[in-house]
Amino acid sequence: MTLLQIMPDEAPQEVTLRTDDAEVIQGELSNIGVRYERWAADHPLPADLADSEITDAYSSHIDRICAEEGYRLVDVARMTPAPEDPNWPALARKAREKFLEEHFHTEDEVRFFVEGTGCFYLHVNGKVYAMVCTSGDLLSVPSRTVHWFDMGSEPHFTAIRFFQEEDGWVGQFLPHSIASRFPTLDELRSA
Repeated sequence: MTLLQIMPDEAPQEVTLRTDDAEVIQGELSNIGVRYERWAADHPLPADLADSEITDAYSSHIDRICAEEGYRLVDVARMTPAPEDPNWPALARKAREKFLEEHFHTEDEVRFFVEGTGCFYLHVNGKVYAMVCTSGDLLSVPSRTVHWFDMGSEPHFTAIRFFQEEDGWVGQFLPHSIASRFPTLDELRSA
């Protein structure tokens, strides 16, 4: 379920808004310069589907966003559970930990969730906006917006990513992150 939860940055236990209403979410995020759209994510994704087939399936949306925003590069990021792989738990934990601290990028961070779930935490104007994205959600976080990302304790998602430059997505991490004080994706989903 797509969900937005807003909390003061000094009081993570205080929820000022919790909603799954797409119009309310869009309005709240628009107020802080974040683009949010819902697309139909209705193409089946077999495990062996090539990245190019995924981008081909959503080419009309991709072409529109690239034309509107000037993105030149598009790729696919996947985290797919592999319970048969004994290394999967360690790999999943390492991937999750990589983005759990506050950081920013020098260009917009744009993701379209084709399947699965992930949560972007946006630290803006004294508030934390925990945006749980699910299949069909497009989120565009403006450059230099401080945020972190949680893919959950059992990561599972496929997302199309948009870039202007190959190195524009490299995270610039902050020395004093507040991320660990806020509920995780797992906690948000179970509340």
